[in-house]
Amino acid sequence: MSDTTQQGNPEPIGSSASEGRTLDKGGAGGRKVLGDPATRGRTTIADGVVEKIAGLAARDVLGVHAMGTGLSRTFGAVRDRVPGGGRSVTRGVKAEVGEVQTALDLDIVVEYGVSIVEVARAVRENVIAAVERMTGLEVVEVNVAVGDVKLPDEEDDDDREQRVQ
Repeated sequence: MSDTTQQGNPEPIGSSASEGRTLDKGGAGGRKVLGDPATRGRTTIADGVVEKIAGLAARDVLGVHAMGTGLSRTFGAVRDRVPGGGRSVTRGVKAEVGEVQTALDLDIVVEYGVSIVEVARAVRENVIAAVERMTGLEVVEVNVAVGDVKLPDEEDDDDREQRVQ
């Protein structure tokens, strides 16, 4: 008598034992090939991560004196004095992060005498290069708002805070 049932064969794809998995048939030694390891999972990047990268990249540009609007810089100077408060690298940066793209808004203060157009261009280039290199996201836009100019004889907000103490 011959036995017609096959033993040792895995359950077919789509059965209850293999639901939720994508398996390609084939491979060496009966082993299933799952594909490129880089495609097995999902990476999400928080808005704050992109904001930090952009904030540091913008501050690296010659001619950028500070980041943020007057009010945020004032509150930031106070927060910087609080133990454990630390400097906020995200001050003046707002990011909207999608699955594959991001858009950024930056508020900056420039040094007196520099070309604002050139500083804004350099900020865009530096921010886009840093964010795209580090995150793999496509930067669709970087909006730069120049809210103030630091005059040579003006004190910094930080200098004023130190004298008040």
